[in-house]
Formats: sequence, structure tokens, C-alpha cells
Amino acid sequence: MDFAITFKGDISPKRTVALCKQAEVAGFNYAWFFDSHVLWRECYVTMAMCIEHTQSIRFGPLVTNPGVRDWSVAASLYATLAAQSGGRFDMGVGRGDSSRRVLGKKPLTIETMVEFSDAIRGMVRGDKVTYDDIETQIPWAEGYEIPVWIAAYGPKALKGAGESGDGLVIQLADPQLVKWFSDQAIAAGKAAGRDMSKYQIMAAAPAWVGDMGKGREQTRWFPAMVGNHVADIVEKYGMDNPDIPLSLTNYIKGRKGYDYLHHADKDADHLDFITEDIVDSFAVLGSPADHVRKLKELEAVGVTQFNIYLMCGEEERIVAEYAEHVLPHFQK
Repeated sequence: MDFAITFKGDISPKRTVALCKQAEVAGFNYAWFFDSHVLWRECYVTMAMCIEHTQSIRFGPLVTNPGVRDWSVAASLYATLAAQSGGRFDMGVGRGDSSRRVLGKKPLTIETMVEFSDAIRGMVRGDKVTYDDIETQIPWAEGYEIPVWIAAYGPKALKGAGESGDGLVIQLADPQLVKWFSDQAIAAGKAAGRDMSKYQIMAAAPAWVGDMGKGREQTRWFPAMVGNHVADIVEKYGMDNPDIPLSLTNYIKGRKGYDYLHHADKDADHLDFITEDIVDSFAVLGSPADHVRKLKELEAVGVTQFNIYLMCGEEERIVAEYAEHVLPHFQK
């Protein structure tokens, strides 16, 4: 299993660089960044800094979307960072949650997300790509094959992720729910005739090593954030749809709204509907042994990367705890 960390862009650039260096030495494989340009600093500037101070760890947005940059601008940016990093750049993509909703705009369609992913792949590679009825080619592109990870929850999005993505992003650490999501994406890919033997499954969630009570306080924001996507699923498919697990939808019944200006904020006012059981299920909390046990369960259901949402406080300590007590159990 690979390991990753994710930043939301609210800590200093120099500290971010130091954390990426620490994570690389510890054996982490990826450093991802939220791409929400209004809420937090522009992530690609910070990524470029981190690339210059690291040798092996990979970088990418988690996630970008088709609606905040012209597609050729995005492709040029990704091809540049791929070249500057020596091929250490991936793209995570979704429909557009916080980066669009904070501007009063809705997420884009799944079809547009898939079209965007395919177009970015082609332009970064150097192909001629047509979008908005205009043919575009980046003449200096060097043939880089950018790995594309698609974030998905609903059945239609999971189908698109399996048919088009190189990997699936699931913002949860509940093994059974992760299996429910990933099985659908893999089945869709196989039905489309794809070889899914190397398909990647990422479980992304906050982690806290130590006291459970403190850990719940620091990570309660996460199920509330996931609740935005669950609310979209409920709106589209219904609360009691037999094809969707009640363990996923039931917990949002008390949800009263969400303030995007406090997105991924542990002190937000919209967390009162989140129970301890949901926090424990969605995040990875407790002693190092507890972490190893839950991560082994995730690995057993097909997870190939565990991605720590490193925004719960004591970031350096969490990386150090994983380096000493967790990663050795997964290194070959």
C-alpha cells in the first residue's frame, strides 16, 4: 500500500515544504493539495516549491475540476509541473465542490468531468485535442502520460471513474463502504473492456494518533464535508434507495446546511449532526496498533493508497508517528 498526505493550503509555504521533505524521508509516496483557489492559496505555486526540494514523492491536485481554468491552461500547467518534477505529477479530478460552490456555482456534470480528464490526458501528452469545437495542441509537450484519479460517490460517477480513470478517490476510511464504491468502479471498467488489474483505489481521510476523544474533536469536520457529496447522492437517488447503503446516507438526516467559508474546518458551526460512531468509521483514529489494524482492513478490500488529510493539527507529529509505527507494517 502507498501512503500520502494532503494539504488544504492554510499553513505556511515553508512549513509545507518541510512537511513534504519529512514525509518523503519517512516513506510516503504522494503529497496532494486541495485545489480551491478562493478558500486557500493557489496550490500549484506551493507544489512547484515542494517539487524543487524533493526527489521521489509525487504531487497533484486532489481534486481539481473542469470549471475553474480553461482546459488548455490546466494542461499547460500540468505538463510544466510534470517536466519540472521529472515525471512526478498526477491529477485528481472531481465535478467541482468547494471551488465552485463558494462562488455560488453548481458542480459540473459527470460527463464534463470525464471529457475534461480525457482532454487533459491528450494535451499533456502532446496530442491534438478538440474541446469547445476548437482543436488545440501543446507543441512543447513531451509525451507524459499523466495518471488521472477520479473522485466519485454516486453510481453514475463511479461508472465514469471506472471507465475513464487510472484510479478512484474515495473520501472515506470505512472498509465496507470503500469496497461498495470500488467494486462498482472496477465492474464498470471491466464492462467497458478495460484491464483493471492495475487500477488504483485511494482511501482519503484524516488520521489522528493518540487519544480518541481528542482525535474526534480534530476530525469531526470530515464527515460533515463528506456529507455534501452524500446530500447530492440523496437528492439524485433518494434517501431509501436500495442500491445505496443506509450506513452512508442515514447520518445526514440531521444535516442543516454547510458553510463553505469553513470548509474542512474543525471549529465550524455545522458539525452538530456528526456522531462519534460516524467519526470513528470515516476517519482513522487511536493508537498506532489501531491504525495498522484498520489500514490492513482497507488493504484487504483493495485499497492501494491511504491518503492522510493532514489538516487536523500536530501535522509533523502525525507524519513522524506513521514513519515509526505504521509504515513499517506495509513496506516490503
